[in-house]
Amino acid sequence: MSVSIVIDASDMADAMQRLRPLLDFDAEELMTGIAALGESQTRRRITDEKTGPDGTPWPPNAAGTPVLVATGQHLLASVAWRASATEAEWGASWEFAHVHQEGAVIVPKDAKALMFNLGGRMVTTQKVSIPARPFVGLSPDNEAEILELVTDFLGGLL
Repeated sequence: MSVSIVIDASDMADAMQRLRPLLDFDAEELMTGIAALGESQTRRRITDEKTGPDGTPWPPNAAGTPVLVATGQHLLASVAWRASATEAEWGASWEFAHVHQEGAVIVPKDAKALMFNLGGRMVTTQKVSIPARPFVGLSPDNEAEILELVTDFLGGLL
């Protein structure tokens, strides 16, 4: 009895040629797409969805105005992205963005109380608690959108 094994590698070069785009693709282009999509998702959360990435609705503000964009566009205007071949990043650069993301407690620095105008009346208080209204992060729908972008990008290389 004898056994014979024949290996035909004549199609290997063709297979490697077809896989070459996956091995040599420009990762920065993909990361740029991911970062730009993340920024768009964050802007949509602020302007339309009014929920945290986990789907929790944001608490209303005391003035009864639209949350996070009532008096100006500081937060929305500061949402931006950056990307490189190794990472995609987005968020808000406004100096008070963290207050909206994480919440904060404001207390008087040099006075005995805080004083401010709320709805046409002067208010005095010892502290103001601003609840967290997370706007940066990934919801399950955001993750699915990013996965679709990656899948389409890599599929387009083939």
